[in-house]
Amino acid sequence: MTTTLADQQYDVVVLGAGFAGMYMLHVLRLENLSVRVFERGGGVGGTWYWNRYPGARCDVESVEYSYSFSDELQQEWTWSERYSGQPEILRYANHVAERFDLLKDIQFETEIVAAHYDETRANWRVRTSANERIECQFLIMATGCLSSANQPKIPGIDSFRGDVYHTGRWPHEEVDLLGRRIAVIGTGSSAIQAIPHIAEEAKHLTVFQRTPNFSVPARNKPLQADYVEGIKASYADFRARNRKAPAGLGANFVGNNQSALDATQEERDHHLAKRWEIGGFAFMGAFNDLGITKESNDIAAEFVRQRIKETINDPAVAEKLCPSNVIGCKRLCLDTNYFETYNRENVDLVDINAEPLQSIDARGILTDAKHYEVDSIVFATGFDAMTGTLTRIDIRGKNGLTLKSKWSEGPKTYLGLMTARFPNLFMISGPGSPSVLTNMIVSIEQHVEWIRDCISALNHNQQTVIEPRNDAEEEWVKYVNAIADLTLYPTCNSWYLGANIPGKPRVFMPHVGFPNYVERCDEIVANGYRGFDIV
Repeated sequence: MTTTLADQQYDVVVLGAGFAGMYMLHVLRLENLSVRVFERGGGVGGTWYWNRYPGARCDVESVEYSYSFSDELQQEWTWSERYSGQPEILRYANHVAERFDLLKDIQFETEIVAAHYDETRANWRVRTSANERIECQFLIMATGCLSSANQPKIPGIDSFRGDVYHTGRWPHEEVDLLGRRIAVIGTGSSAIQAIPHIAEEAKHLTVFQRTPNFSVPARNKPLQADYVEGIKASYADFRARNRKAPAGLGANFVGNNQSALDATQEERDHHLAKRWEIGGFAFMGAFNDLGITKESNDIAAEFVRQRIKETINDPAVAEKLCPSNVIGCKRLCLDTNYFETYNRENVDLVDINAEPLQSIDARGILTDAKHYEVDSIVFATGFDAMTGTLTRIDIRGKNGLTLKSKWSEGPKTYLGLMTARFPNLFMISGPGSPSVLTNMIVSIEQHVEWIRDCISALNHNQQTVIEPRNDAEEEWVKYVNAIADLTLYPTCNSWYLGANIPGKPRVFMPHVGFPNYVERCDEIVANGYRGFDIV
């Protein structure tokens, strides 16, 4: 980036106006800092602005997937369902933006294309897609963990004459799928939510599956008034229980402090069936070692496989939909009538391991076995998770080092908050933090408040620059991977390791556990920001 006079100058620039960017803006304004948020979308909401596919719904319960920083906000907003759908979550995001007067400091439909650190002036020089040039002391990436859609490069895709959609970039106008022949490529979380809805509209639906996924019933339902009143009457205690939970969620559920290996067959069946009926992530709390002991995990996995086989009429289809990997090593999916959908006469399943997908032409999809004529193709192929959005921006730190080249062998951060040689650059829920293994809003609030306190401490002490040391960063990366290696997470190819993106380094990215992470963050601050160089 050429050095020119800046069009605008701010104390802080924030990228992204999702739940992280909005809260970051709110707390920094209370510190009397000048802040500008840049958002490539046309409104607030982040992932809930973009993900509008049929059936899009949060997999964390509504009363937990919401801000806790304002009791007035908690009391005035009432969720309608156990798991809120995308439209309701987006209404909530807009309500927050309006209630706290955030919109005046957010610039929409603007991408940040470059951000270069100026060592002489100790600030960041930022350039937008409109060629605006901005200077700021602190640059905060609130770009989200799942914000860069993964679009597979299938030969011939540009020749297809029908409509092409991606669940992560669904059109904002209504999409009419009624009476059409639809292909869905992928069977991950978004596909599992969308497929039952698409099947109800489509003349015929063909699902192309590479890897089957474990999914448990969500048991979604309207929230009763007395339940909501009970939560609101004790929201402080409810939030406190959340923050002490390993994943920052599940305040209403008590885990079973027993190994599946110590239980009788009758006890195993009882606890697993009970959690199956409760629905949601509570299933993985049926025993205390499902995430760390392969033999115990096998018991839970087989229980789910049997439920799949009981649900699907065709044994051959059921077998294709039964995962062989560890349950929970990929993010567990929650569904409403997903497996039941394969009993419909207008739904077919194609296993692309047995029948590889070759190309796309004007009329449809060609595999090794046949040609499937379709009117529309829906890619439910996920995201370049956690690092994709960051490495697609031209971010350069000291001596012109690009973030993409630094992370070429995998992301390296300290606390998932900063990365060495990129001073005053913060990341909210970055790689190396609990992020996607938790209730995201709990993690977001903790990160935002840590960054706020850090900037406030620097300003109070008349210090201008903070940067993690290389040795602290290396130790943190080893620590994050050592914790992961105590679990079953690394045992399968998942987007937690970047395994869904061809050529991406296979490194386990999130930190396992929320309370232990917060303790480490607090301890580092209490020891004078140990591991950071402060000027």
